Amino acid sequence: MKKVLTILSIASLLIATNNTFAQEKKEDKSKRPSPPAKVEQTIASGAVITIDYSQPSVKGRTIGKNLEPKGDAVWRTGANEATIFETTKAVKINGQDLPAGKYSLFTIAGTGEWTIIFNKTWNQWGAFDYKMSEDFLRAKATATKESSFAEKMTFTIAKDGTVDLLWGDNKVTFKVE
Repeated sequence: MKKVLTILSIASLLIATNNTFAQEKKEDKSKRPSPPAKVEQTIASGAVITIDYSQPSVKGRTIGKNLEPKGDAVWRTGANEATIFETTKAVKINGQDLPAGKYSLFTIAGTGEWTIIFNKTWNQWGAFDYKMSEDFLRAKATATKESSFAEKMTFTIAKDGTVDLLWGDNKVTFKVE
């Protein structure tokens, strides 16, 4: 009888484990309306900088009016999950220290200047669970209007560590050293 119970217990455990793995299938993020994007660059200090994000499109909407960002609100700086900023070495963001690691990247849009936020909780959905108490660093970034239009939000990282966020006619720039 003990043998039968042991076999039934093991079989139940295997079935439950199999169902759990079947439910954890990875979602194909390329099928989302805001597709995934990733940019990576080794900068002059030798740090590898990676920004992993989803690219919202303007689609005829007005940024700051009926499309994020809006005023003093914290924005996830992308779509879907929070944008992830990762550095393999300690760096400076516009002169402020940021240790090696992964961070969620949020912004607050302003006129002529945006606030770039590096939050310690990197694995979160959008800004819904954002907690200011988890901010590691806030840095001011230059915001300008561009003559060219970026339909999809795009990050670029230059070898000198200049990071640009391009979206619509917005260009937001900060320096990683």
